[in-house]
Amino acid sequence: MAMEIEATALFAALAHDTRLRCVTLLMHHDELCVCELTHALGASQPHISRSLGQLREIGLVADRREGIWVYYRINPAIPTWVRGVLGEAAKGLCGQGPFAEDEQALRAAPSRPAAARCA
Repeated sequence: MAMEIEATALFAALAHDTRLRCVTLLMHHDELCVCELTHALGASQPHISRSLGQLREIGLVADRREGIWVYYRINPAIPTWVRGVLGEAAKGLCGQGPFAEDEQALRAAPSRPAAARCA
């Protein structure tokens, strides 16, 4: 069952650079841990965690814990219209900076893909 996300909350969340960059990466990956996002964006762990927490509060992302790590993904229960907006945004931004650089940095992260994650 799809959940409700207010349009104003969605667009306000996406108006912040870090949150938009996190969402864009999450649209291209099943899930990412905080340390992967920290590496990709070159931002501090508290900054990334705070941004992800704000996205979780409006229902845009979901998380799961595995040991000491927290993994985030786009919430599978978001409405179809929200998934469409995010998909189009991610597709349109993937070749532009800083989004293309974020993807390159993520691919170069030392903990990807099968190494002991975020060790």
